[in-house]
Amino acid sequence: MTQPDFETVVAIARRAGDAILAVYNGPDFDVETKDDDSPLTAADRAAHAIIDRELRALTPEIPVLSEEGADVPAAKRQQWPRFWLVDPLDGTKEFIKRNGEFTVNIALVEGGRPVWGVIHAPALDTTYGGGVGSGAWKQTGADGAREPLAVRTPDDGHAVVKSRSHPSGELAAFLERITVADEVPVGSSLKFCVVAEGRATLYPRFGPTMEWDTGAGQAIVEAAGGRVVMAEDETTPLTYNKDDLRNGFFIVSA
Repeated sequence: MTQPDFETVVAIARRAGDAILAVYNGPDFDVETKDDDSPLTAADRAAHAIIDRELRALTPEIPVLSEEGADVPAAKRQQWPRFWLVDPLDGTKEFIKRNGEFTVNIALVEGGRPVWGVIHAPALDTTYGGGVGSGAWKQTGADGAREPLAVRTPDDGHAVVKSRSHPSGELAAFLERITVADEVPVGSSLKFCVVAEGRATLYPRFGPTMEWDTGAGQAIVEAAGGRVVMAEDETTPLTYNKDDLRNGFFIVSA
């Protein structure tokens, strides 16, 4: 199959991020929940509209599955040989807290596997990307040089990614069984990115996620040499386009 123009997809993610920032930096920002008329909802919908419209124009032969339009029956979407998997605004709690750690996520999924992804953090003006056979990279600013990424293995203990918003008893029990040298608190899909760039060595997730939360991050981590596997069977990778779009618990590592 012919590969899409991924550079254009990166630009689409940045434009969606600009639309989010227009709301985030606006004079009327005051939000605690995702009500239908909240700034959070406005930002989500604005980003979704840009991504959906521009991906369909760029690759009309590739369907788009987005959090904002995820009501496609499984029987239909499982006929797709590949599709775009999109979360137009990941990290709603980070958006509400105004800590900047929210992202735009776009992944290309083929045969149940994310083969390419981009994660753009508009408030941080930082973009991560990567895919099968092309490696992973980080870019600061629209014109910044792209830094190659590679995961790192732990020395005397793991640097563990710690969710800012989703603690769990299962996670606490898991951490008791390993050596933790450091904790790296971060929100949204940026948790994948800090593993991909070697700032952390382990991201165990024992909480609810959907496929659009993880697809782009998994592609980037795997392109950087890492793994994303099921927590109950670490020989099984996290897979996509399942009957149920909810993920099981998983572990991201070098």
